[in-house]
Amino acid sequence: MNEIINKVANSTLLVFDLEDFYPTGIRTQIDIAQWLEEGFLLKENNFREELKNHDWSHYQNHFVAIHCSTDAILPAWATILVTVHLQPFAKKIILGKKEEIDTLLYSEILQQIDYSIYQGKPVILKGCSKKPVPESAYIFAIQNLQKVAKSVMFGEACSAVPLFKASK
Repeated sequence: MNEIINKVANSTLLVFDLEDFYPTGIRTQIDIAQWLEEGFLLKENNFREELKNHDWSHYQNHFVAIHCSTDAILPAWATILVTVHLQPFAKKIILGKKEEIDTLLYSEILQQIDYSIYQGKPVILKGCSKKPVPESAYIFAIQNLQKVAKSVMFGEACSAVPLFKASK
């Protein structure tokens, strides 16, 4: 009987799994419209009073996205003032939707990784994940891996799609 050999396990192939870098924490979205008159009109005194009376401790250690769900035209200082109140509690604050939090976090995390272990090696950029890894994270990852890897494939070892091969 022929022995079954796991060629993938015996190869120099390295797996780059973005799920390994997923930042844990609660993602929260704050809608400024809740503090506007009828969701559209910002009255400065009322707005300031609403922010002052809001319990910001609910956002302790959250990643927070500030946005406005209505078409209200807001002065730039409105979101900045919300940030002032959030800053003592939140881990990170962005202007945008909740989905954009992970894009920013991955951008920051992937800039700080030491990619030298992938130098001259074939790499698989793992495609499946149980966590909500944004597509943009794959874009950030391939840009960094391309600088050092011999080749980069996407997916799983058994069915990888070639993406990049360094010129010789």
